[in-house]
Amino acid sequence: MVRTVFGDLRLPSVAPAHEPGGSRDGTEPASGARTVPYDTGPYDTGPYRAAPDGAEPSDAVLIEASLTAPERFAGVFDRHADEIHAYAGRRLGPEHADDVTAETFLVAFRKRHRYDTSRPDARPWLYGIAGNLISGHRRSEVRRLRALARTPRDVDERGLHEEERGAERASAAALRPVLAAALARLSAAERELLLLVAWADLSYEEAAEALKIPIGTVRSRLHRVRAKLRRHLDFPKENV
Repeated sequence: MVRTVFGDLRLPSVAPAHEPGGSRDGTEPASGARTVPYDTGPYDTGPYRAAPDGAEPSDAVLIEASLTAPERFAGVFDRHADEIHAYAGRRLGPEHADDVTAETFLVAFRKRHRYDTSRPDARPWLYGIAGNLISGHRRSEVRRLRALARTPRDVDERGLHEEERGAERASAAALRPVLAAALARLSAAERELLLLVAWADLSYEEAAEALKIPIGTVRSRLHRVRAKLRRHLDFPKENV
């Protein structure tokens, strides 16, 4: 689906069956393995090579190493591309997911020298980049939500390609029409924050990092969003 080139490095395609190689806990390698987490030979874009202590390198280690060995950035792609692709597809549909994913990692690669390596997990950073790109498709996202709001649960799938049918079935199942309509009524900033927490499973702290806003703003904005959703969805407070 997505094939991206970083200089001489050609990253593998993103496929639904791909299993990301890394954990989401951002485990740091053993002391002394930070600058060069493992040998400097040719990088295998398949499963990660083990760090000296057998632990996988954190995203920060891979990004720092990629400053002198750009091919190391493939590890960040392998670890997170499927997740970013799924998020973009859920927001915009399969027709935009490939482009958003490819551009997210190209932007990340170009800006990797700015990455705060005190943060071992790059997910908030990557979601922030993806969100900026998705915002360029804001009208497409709202049109998609409104279309889902009008779509019955037994959505007519005729005329869709096989992979699109799968994506549409997943979207229809996840987004009941009333919820899609409610999301379409939110502002772009409100929807972005809500979906980072609800769909990307970021913590409040990670969402604040992704959006570059104070955590207090995250809390107050989510409080307002939940109030709006309660009005639109007629849900009890505890269900929002």
